[in-house]
Amino acid sequence: MEDCIFCKLANGIFETNVIYEDDTFTVILDVSPANPGHALILPKQHFANVFEIDDSTLAKAMVLAKKVASRMKDVLKCDGVNIVQNNGEAAGQTVMHYHLHVIPRYVNDGQKIGWKPGKESEEALKDMRAKLAFK
Repeated sequence: MEDCIFCKLANGIFETNVIYEDDTFTVILDVSPANPGHALILPKQHFANVFEIDDSTLAKAMVLAKKVASRMKDVLKCDGVNIVQNNGEAAGQTVMHYHLHVIPRYVNDGQKIGWKPGKESEEALKDMRAKLAFK
């Protein structure tokens, strides 16, 4: 897409800090990192979100996320890694181009990536299961 900043970054229109690139993806360092080394996996083709990306590219993105995370663990000696992917504004997506965040994490790094756990009754869980179950 002409006006998509992540399309431009993924396809080399704007200079950025690339740590990996192949025919399908560019991996760059996030300019507003949660922690040093925070990377973004950007498909070169535009997909707005997980609902638009084809299954093959989606699978390759997760395999690449594992490689990036392993590299972070080896080089940065991080204690853990978050792999985060948001879909839609309500879920925290701010750039409407599918991407994965790979964030190195350290014990007591002060970052909070998560949600406030709720509580459901057994009946509510059974009702939800009936609505969402599929084969």
